[in-house]
Amino acid sequence: MEVEKRIRIDGTNPVVLFGFNDAHLRILEERFEATIVARGESIMIRGEDEVVDQIEKVLKELVFIVNKTDALSDRDVNTVIDIMTGGASPELSPDELDNVVLYAKKDYIKARTPGQIGYLRSIKANDIVFAIGPAGTGKTYLAVAAAVAALRKHEVLKIVLARPAVEAGESLGFLPGDFREKIDPYLRPLYDALDDMLPAEKLKAYIERRTIEIVPLAYMRGRTLNNAFIILDEAQNATSMQMKMFLTRMGANSRAIITGDITQIDLPAKTHSGLVEIRDVLTGVEGVGFVYFDKADVVRHRLVKNIIEAYERYHGDNDA
Repeated sequence: MEVEKRIRIDGTNPVVLFGFNDAHLRILEERFEATIVARGESIMIRGEDEVVDQIEKVLKELVFIVNKTDALSDRDVNTVIDIMTGGASPELSPDELDNVVLYAKKDYIKARTPGQIGYLRSIKANDIVFAIGPAGTGKTYLAVAAAVAALRKHEVLKIVLARPAVEAGESLGFLPGDFREKIDPYLRPLYDALDDMLPAEKLKAYIERRTIEIVPLAYMRGRTLNNAFIILDEAQNATSMQMKMFLTRMGANSRAIITGDITQIDLPAKTHSGLVEIRDVLTGVEGVGFVYFDKADVVRHRLVKNIIEAYERYHGDNDA
């Protein structure tokens, strides 16, 4: 049941508590599905009764921090939310906090392996990052988390997620439905990642307003994307021309992450992968980072790592 509750903050500095342009209240709205409005020395919360109760508990803790220190950062707000809702351990060290990419619906997403930590650092340091490695290493998931985090912080105005629609063993013509229904399976992993990170209604609103776009790579042609976080997934299946087309879509204040596994190329024979070629084209270019994952970075089911090792042994034996 939806309820509305007013919380008084008498004696607490509202400028510090609310944050610049109410940034701290916006974090609370992002983390909980609720509407929060500041009115003088009170806060109006509207949402499901259980959610409103959680927000009230968080606000009381934030008021205590402000009254004690007269300071409050975005990280403080997110950490208090995680502690109060059981989403994160209060024993997170400063190093661990530095590796947090995004505070999601019920948990926090962070770099968990040395390769992922290097990936996160490269994303922070470069406008274009190429992430190359096997399945299960978190290449796409962390890229989407970084994009959502940038959107929340208003560093960008939109997210564009793209994938090549390469037929991996099936022909699009034989799949049921119209073109959108035919192409949806190729884009589904991107939707799944977003589902983990955003409340359903907020994700729906973002997509309806085109704040988040999920499109086949071919739909990128002719566009210029300003103030955007752009991700190209499964880039090993982009041709050389498609890779060039994608990279030249970037406009002012935009960033891009390109992910792929060069051992799983589904392009027709004699068609060169743009991801393989780009390593030679852009190596050494300032502002472009390359991150390489291996089986040590696999964070899926433990058998995924064993499967990768088994394939490596099999091909090694056959090549000998």
